[in-house]
Amino acid sequence: MKKKGEINLSKIKIFSLGGLNENGKNMYVVEVDKDIFVFDAGLKFENDQMLGVDYILPDYSYLKENKKRLKGFFLTHGHESNMGAMADILADPDMNNINVYGTKFTLEMLKRDLNESGVKCKTLKEIRPHSKIAFGKNSIFPVSVTHSIPDAVAFVLYTKDGAIVYTGDFVFDSTMMGNYKTDIGKLAYVGKQGVLCLLSESIYAEREGHTSPNNRVYYFIKDVYSRTQDRVITTVQSSHIYRLQEILYAARKNHKKVIIMGKPLQELINKSIDLGYLDFDKTDIGDLSNLEDKNIVVLVADEKEKPYMNLERIIRGFDKYIKLKESDVIFVSEPPTDGNEKRFALLMDELAMAGVNAYALNGKKHLLHHASREDLMLMINLMNPKYYFPVRGEYRHQVMNGEVAEKLGIPKENIILKQNGDVAIFENGKLIDDTYKVPIDEILIDGKSQGDIGDLVLKDREMLGSNGIVIVSCTIDKKTKEVLCGPEILTRGFVYVKENGELLHETQEICLDIIEKNIDKENRTVDFNNIKNDIRNTLGKHFYKELDSKPMIITVVQEV
Repeated sequence: MKKKGEINLSKIKIFSLGGLNENGKNMYVVEVDKDIFVFDAGLKFENDQMLGVDYILPDYSYLKENKKRLKGFFLTHGHESNMGAMADILADPDMNNINVYGTKFTLEMLKRDLNESGVKCKTLKEIRPHSKIAFGKNSIFPVSVTHSIPDAVAFVLYTKDGAIVYTGDFVFDSTMMGNYKTDIGKLAYVGKQGVLCLLSESIYAEREGHTSPNNRVYYFIKDVYSRTQDRVITTVQSSHIYRLQEILYAARKNHKKVIIMGKPLQELINKSIDLGYLDFDKTDIGDLSNLEDKNIVVLVADEKEKPYMNLERIIRGFDKYIKLKESDVIFVSEPPTDGNEKRFALLMDELAMAGVNAYALNGKKHLLHHASREDLMLMINLMNPKYYFPVRGEYRHQVMNGEVAEKLGIPKENIILKQNGDVAIFENGKLIDDTYKVPIDEILIDGKSQGDIGDLVLKDREMLGSNGIVIVSCTIDKKTKEVLCGPEILTRGFVYVKENGELLHETQEICLDIIEKNIDKENRTVDFNNIKNDIRNTLGKHFYKELDSKPMIITVVQEV
């Protein structure tokens, strides 16, 4: 029996469907009794092993199965790694009526994605920093933080056990004002009220000191632009609005007209100017007729899923509007990220061979807007959490983030290091379970197709890329069951036909023998399935024995 005055505390589960031990695909779930709150819904882009896959989503099946308990998605800011999955999720008819909460600019970025995908959604809820949103006994409180995009927030989930704080991506930089300013006073106020668990990003946890001022590169850009009166082709990542502002300021300071390539980037910049998120005079924006002028800055957006692709097209002469000249200057405005270093180095080699001056940000000196160790320490001191949960980053970054917290006095047993799907369970304000898991997976998206393309498709692509394909075609008389034509052998990516005539002749004989064995001329029947299986198995063993290769084998047998 409950004693008089006893507080009935909650049962809380915290876990990730994506974002742990990886860069991108952030999706963190907090369950308070029967209520489910989801913080961020990001994607990540393919790597070299994901053949033909454009981007990857966290599998949200758990959320679909518990849809009635889902209070909504809460988006910290408008970057793909944090909200890029929302368009695909809202395209799912079962999820289209779920509330999505975000600040004004975050929802503007989401609306762009929804329009590109042709998805209609009536459940977007604009929120304002420092305005509480009530959900029964629980509530959400957004707090302004500094990132490379305006209107970024951290989320505070108030429960009976104390607050659960998810920082999103942040950095402490006292020079940032307006829509980029961190409200340190509100963060300190949250910390004084009592924080049960702090979920804090880990990407720069190995970097000593503060990120600021190395996240600000205006003077570097201004210096690059001042060195030439010719055309400067500048690559930009369109969602990094603060970097765009630095570029526009530097262009204005050097009295350069700006030409924006590509309709999506044009629309984003014009919309941001109209809404007051970018400070620039539209009369200083030129058009395609100015491309051959002197003293201009040409903005070229990196493709989301294929960094540097548009610049590579220009370098190789495939761009419709821009033909590279030796007088041009190339400026790459984003430092190479993990996984892109090799491609970036090859790009710089191509520019050197083209005789073009190129400048780029140094990834070690010029940092993105993420929290380094001193920033993490400051956030921990402001929040003073009972439990600390490093999120967002490779596992080594999570470990280093945990070490930062331990140095500040948080007990090691209160530092929660998890993988996607691992659940931290709290009862009466204490961590009680460290082994429970929820099922997780990834959804692989290829092109504009909705839905997972699956591991089998990737295996087929890997086989085609590694060993090629062999197609066996044969035509049989429908009445007599005699072989009229073939078997013909067609190969792609397998062997050089002119030098392997004997092998292909042997292949024809093997196939013909298998086909004839599976034709019953007396009953005038053909066992097509047996032909296909026997040819695949026999040729597979033969090719492996002769060439140590296993191509994909497809058999086409038709009757006429």
